[in-house]
Amino acid sequence: MAHHGKRRGMDGTLTTYLMLAGGLVLLTLGGDTLVRGASTAAKSLGVSPLLIGLTLVGFGTSTPELVTSLTAAMAGSPGIAVGNVVGSNTANILLILGVTALIAPIVVDRAAFRRDGWMLVIASAVCAAAVLAGRVDLVWGVAMVAMLVAYLVVAYLGERSVQDAERAKYEHISDAAPDSGGGLWAGLALAVVGIALTIGGARLLVDGAVVIARDLGVSDTVIGLTVVAVGTSLPELVTSVVAAARRQADVALGNVIGSNIYNVLAILGITAMVSPLRVPPEIARLDLWVMLGATALLVIFVRTGLKIVRWEGLALLLAYAGYIAWLATNAT
Repeated sequence: MAHHGKRRGMDGTLTTYLMLAGGLVLLTLGGDTLVRGASTAAKSLGVSPLLIGLTLVGFGTSTPELVTSLTAAMAGSPGIAVGNVVGSNTANILLILGVTALIAPIVVDRAAFRRDGWMLVIASAVCAAAVLAGRVDLVWGVAMVAMLVAYLVVAYLGERSVQDAERAKYEHISDAAPDSGGGLWAGLALAVVGIALTIGGARLLVDGAVVIARDLGVSDTVIGLTVVAVGTSLPELVTSVVAAARRQADVALGNVIGSNIYNVLAILGITAMVSPLRVPPEIARLDLWVMLGATALLVIFVRTGLKIVRWEGLALLLAYAGYIAWLATNAT
């Protein structure tokens, strides 16, 4: 009898890990399919490639974070919802930029970083204020989304006024967004499939993560900061590694900065508007400060020589390894 009970327990554990793996795969496929479909539809409608670059790439790769945080918040797991945003921003800088810079040094566009870097700092400060307040509610959510809209308007108007050579570069980057090759309806259909895959993946990922966390006695927050955060950052990781391999590492920097801005202002903002979040105190004690430290490190590395070189990439990766090691030893 005990043997059968043990077998059922093992089967349950295997099913949970398969749910987790399946969720990660669906999130990655869903994010890619959504970007392809939306890109095709936008180009069919004649929308400016510049606007596609500013909105589609950032929001497309951040869709897994949005759906996962919403799912977690409505399932009563605020630790996963908030931990996902804070953990994703930390992973984007320390893990993704670290790997990217090791593959190829990242050259920084001074004008673009002056605008986007400041917005990253402001968004990080807003995130810190919300987390330290202990509760991210409707008022915070509306303020965050309003800031995002203002940023997109300023960014779009600013890019329209840049020199022709600079504008051509941005349009080349946005034109490189994957295109499925179909027309408007094919693009919209693909986008809908991408959204469905992403929602299904998020559901599997959150459900599996919660079960594993409770079985291991680990808090939802730690799972949100690690497994869920890295899982939902896979689209950014894939995009950045591909860009670095093609010697377009500067695209990776823009991708990470844009995604971090979206994570705070769109993902945390929209999630708070739908379901107010109580912030787990452990995030305010350590994880928020790791995210802020990572952001400060990024700004320092960029400001010294307008380039992130290989040794700086290694430093970012080592910092992330140290952080994950600390979480692992203090997980219960």
